[in-house]
Amino acid sequence: MTDFSTIYKLSIIAFIGCSCTCPVMECWFVQEKPGRGGGLTGATTQEKSLLHIRTDKQSDVTGSQRDPSDIDPNRVYVITDPSANLCHASLNPPRGSIQKPQCEINPFLPQPSSLNWVASLTESALSPVYLQADWFSSSYQGLNQQIGVSTISRAPTGTKEHDVILSITSRTMSAKSRLGEPVTLDCSFWVDPSTPLSESGFAVEWRYQTRGDGRLVLAYNGKLDRLADTHETGAFLDFEALHERGNASLVLEEAKVRHSGTYICTIYLPYLLAQVAMELEIIEPPSLSIHPSPLPLAVPGQTLNLQCEASGFAPLPLELSWEFKGADGKSRSLGSGRMSGHRQAWDGTFSQSSRLDLDTSKLDLGRGGEVTCVAVHAGGTRRASVTLNVIGFSSPSIEDSMAMVGVALVLYGLIKFVSWSFTGRKTVFCYLNKIKSRFTFYLFLIQSFRIFW
Repeated sequence: MTDFSTIYKLSIIAFIGCSCTCPVMECWFVQEKPGRGGGLTGATTQEKSLLHIRTDKQSDVTGSQRDPSDIDPNRVYVITDPSANLCHASLNPPRGSIQKPQCEINPFLPQPSSLNWVASLTESALSPVYLQADWFSSSYQGLNQQIGVSTISRAPTGTKEHDVILSITSRTMSAKSRLGEPVTLDCSFWVDPSTPLSESGFAVEWRYQTRGDGRLVLAYNGKLDRLADTHETGAFLDFEALHERGNASLVLEEAKVRHSGTYICTIYLPYLLAQVAMELEIIEPPSLSIHPSPLPLAVPGQTLNLQCEASGFAPLPLELSWEFKGADGKSRSLGSGRMSGHRQAWDGTFSQSSRLDLDTSKLDLGRGGEVTCVAVHAGGTRRASVTLNVIGFSSPSIEDSMAMVGVALVLYGLIKFVSWSFTGRKTVFCYLNKIKSRFTFYLFLIQSFRIFW
């Protein structure tokens, strides 16, 4: 049996250890209009309300600050929360802040549950007298989704002082994970140890929802210490932490694409339930490859067909583009190429490709450079590159021109040397001097041309 007094003591220690101050929070009071003649309910109404939060009933929450004039005094409530979950810093922004925490409060009707893993909590056919009061369900979300809190509170009939009986918190309101990594979705609960409902145990339920589809992930009856027969493989709870500290966090051993969606953690007490919903997104960046690789040698006027394949990514969408970096180090865009449709693999990941027709006659590619495929995705930017070499280009560099002149003179000299080797030593030396003078003259012309170029 869970010792709720231990959970209570831990919450008090946690509150004392922080520098929390409890907020005065504006909240929407939402309820359904009764239908005509006591029939079907009509539309919902919402009114501004004000919640003065405190951790014990002896705290003075009146203060010197006056309540806003646009709030009905009948909608000003005092909330006593011994767990101090409602005193989290993200629920109490500095005065004058533009951003405000989200809050909604609704009337709540206690009733037994017929679910197999909850029904044993309310075996008695008689409802306890304790339930004869006003009950409210409230949900809160801190700034930047730092925390989500859901509470069930009780107020003596006709009063405006609410006592939190059951509280659930989550600090993973928006979680992200890579494929294959373990994931922990945070969910902790607190029960007022003084309530008689705490003596009959609790139950935990985790559900998954996405795009109108839902399934039971895991359900556990703490009173009977029993898991429901239907539960998802690879999902589990830490039962020791659950009973000792109220830690009902869900652990997924290995993140898969199908795990992306909304997870709802629900805690049941006899006649009561509270739940908090959180989002999990599985993000996996693409792996890139370019074909063909390496690229064949290209000549001016030739068109090369390149394909960039992005695979194993999730979720959609993906942006693919091409870049070229020349020998001068400057980069320029080559566009997005021709994009294919996306394809989905057995594991839920996607693949997509882009084709690029690289026309060397229309693009000034010089002697070549580096062609890069760039993928922009929620998981990050990825790049893959191949080297392009262009031979026989129309505008050789000064260094190449000097080299070609030098090679031509050397070959010409060798040929003459062999043919005249039989005409005499004097003739050979005379011709070598002519080659030297001619080479010096050509070198001077090339250097002068390079300066003016």
